[in-house]
Amino acid sequence: MAKKIDKTNAARLLDRGKIAYELIPYEVDENDLSVGHVAATLGQPVEQLYKTLVLKGDRTGHFVCVVRGDREIDLKLAAKVSGNKSCDLIPMKDLLPTTGYIRGGCTPIGMKRAFPTFIDESCLAHEKIYISAGQRGLQLRLSPADLIAFVSAKTAKITL
Repeated sequence: MAKKIDKTNAARLLDRGKIAYELIPYEVDENDLSVGHVAATLGQPVEQLYKTLVLKGDRTGHFVCVVRGDREIDLKLAAKVSGNKSCDLIPMKDLLPTTGYIRGGCTPIGMKRAFPTFIDESCLAHEKIYISAGQRGLQLRLSPADLIAFVSAKTAKITL
């Protein structure tokens, strides 16, 4: 018998918004929380997995960038699209108090506050993408268009 998957807050919010998604569990390796490891564990191409990064700009404060797992964020592009002159990733110790999520389980859905969100435009090349479901060991598979609409995100080139 298949193990019941407990819904996360992000999944419940998607249910409330009538957004179609799948919850996909995977085995967590506490020593390797990388997107590449998650992709390999799921047997999915890494370019379909997206990681959620939280940044702080010099003008606008906190904002969120969702980037393809095999790419690095370009801080200059992220600053520009978010209306900042400069920005940087927030310190790891600030992630939980700022978002309500931990490293390896951060999702743009259901953070403590709604932050401006930017999703790398590469997501539009895929019918479905994977993002964290809000906890380690669980991914959401959903349409990028649904995610963009649900979190009121803007798409932009924000990766190297």
